[in-house]
Order: sequence, then C-alpha cells, then structure tokens
Amino acid sequence: MTTMMINALNYSVYLLIFGFLLTAFIGLFASWVDRKVTARVQYRVGPPLLQPLIDIVKLLGKETLVPAGASKMTFLTAPVIGLAGAILVATILWMNNIAPGKSFVGDLIVVLYLLTIPSLSIIMGGFASRNPLASIGASREMKLVLGYELPFILAMLVIVIKSGFTIRLADIVLYQTHHGSIISSWSGVLAFIVVIMCTQAKLALVPFDIPEAETEIVGGPLIEYSGTALAIYKLTKNMLLFILPFFIITLFLGGINLKGVDILWGLLKYVGLVALITVIRNTNPRVRIDQAVNFFWGPMTTISVIAVLLALAGK
Repeated sequence: MTTMMINALNYSVYLLIFGFLLTAFIGLFASWVDRKVTARVQYRVGPPLLQPLIDIVKLLGKETLVPAGASKMTFLTAPVIGLAGAILVATILWMNNIAPGKSFVGDLIVVLYLLTIPSLSIIMGGFASRNPLASIGASREMKLVLGYELPFILAMLVIVIKSGFTIRLADIVLYQTHHGSIISSWSGVLAFIVVIMCTQAKLALVPFDIPEAETEIVGGPLIEYSGTALAIYKLTKNMLLFILPFFIITLFLGGINLKGVDILWGLLKYVGLVALITVIRNTNPRVRIDQAVNFFWGPMTTISVIAVLLALAGK
C-alpha cells in the first residue's frame, strides 16, 4: 500500500469517525443538556436523554416535501452543503488536537471560511423555498452574518498575534502548551468575550435567534423544510454546538489533550463553555436584527480592536 493510499485512509477515518460520528454523538448530547437546563430554568421536566436522537430519526422517516415554485436543486442541496462544512471543520479540529503533525499551514483560515458554510446554506435554503417568511428569515441570517463576522475575524487576529503570527492551529496549541493559555492575557480575555457573543449568533441562540424567531416568522428559513432535509439541518446545528466550543477551546484554552487525566480537564472545559452558552440563552430576551448588527459593529468591534491593540503591545 502506497503512502498516498495510507494517508487517504487515515484522513477518511478522521472524517468519518471523528468528524462525523463522534461529533454528531457529542453534539446530540450537548443539545440534550442545553434543552434539559433550559427546561429546568423554566420549571419544566425537560426531554429524556435520547430525545435529540429520536427527533432526528423521526424526521428521517418522514417525507421530504418541496414547495411549489421552489428551486428544487438548491432547496435540497443546501442542507447537505451546511452539513459538509460542519464535518470538515470538526475533522480539522480533531486532527489538530489528536495528531498535530497532520495539520497544514493556513488551516485557521480554512476553518474560518468553513464555519460560514452552515449559515450560507440556511440563506440558500430560505431563499430557494420562495416562501415570504423564509425569505425574511434568510435576509435576517445574512445581516446577522455580516454583523458578527467583522468582530469575529478581529478576535482571531488577536490569536494570531499572541501565538507568534501563525495561522496554523497546531502551532497555536503548541504555543499555549509552552506559554500558557491565551485567555490568561488581557487581550485574550477581551477576544474571548467577543468570540462567545459571536458564537451565540452563529448558533442562532437567544438573544440572536432572530432568523428563526418561531413566535414571529415561524422558523424562518426552515419553515418549508421537512423530512430528511430538516433532519440534516437539525443535525448540523447540534454538531455546531460541539464544534464551536471545541474551536474556542483550541484557540483560547490550549486545546484538548486526549491522554490520561487530561481528558477530564478537556471535558470540563467543554462543559463549562456549553453551560455559559446556555446561561446566556436563558437570561436574555431576543433582540431585533438592527439591534444585533449595531451590537456587533459597535461594542463588539470596539472591544475586538482594543484587544488587537493590546495584543500588539504584548498584553
């Protein structure tokens, strides 16, 4: 067996086992935790442990309806594109934490690009359905992306500066191994705050669940989706509930070491981030889309610029 075939097999294992199966499993569990905590806050019992998985399986068994007048090809391929982007991001993150030698230069930029794919797929699907409410939701999603991407990229610039101007995730993790977590610096703390807020928006959770807003536009871009297509969207969102905290851990908290007792420490990091996201979700009201854009272009961009300046000053 040639070296190229061995490498292709290794990458396939990372893609299927870690990028898809393990990420989906952890994402579904995190979704259950989020729903359970939310229910307790609202004095409800909450769903059973397997409910997120049951929801996905139930949708897979239902018919996928395509609305009249919709762009059928775009409508049906949009969910798959979003899922593919999430799987690729998860694969890159797992590789950088398990086998840093398999990473490549510029993978940070690739991850940032791929993280926009799920949002773009929602925009594509919403407009392709030709439903007025779906178009409103897709328009809101587009504005939200334009709002949070600027401070999010500036926060990533802080990571690049602090880790010696590298855009390779493995080098960022290695830097934190020798110099401590980036969040331990002033610029790191400010960048972390910005990234947490942007993560809330990327997950479309309160207070930034404006695109779906069930009480206003009945699900927004996903209003016409059913069956397998809707299941894929739901699964992608569940996977992102693991991928985005995993990304934050890699950049700010030194990554996850899967050896010995360090596994427990990595688990605590992840649980802590999911708990923080859930607390934000349950303690804030939904904002309007103009308020969200002003929030990201105003306070969040200002904080991220200050963080960049502090990082350049070595703080």
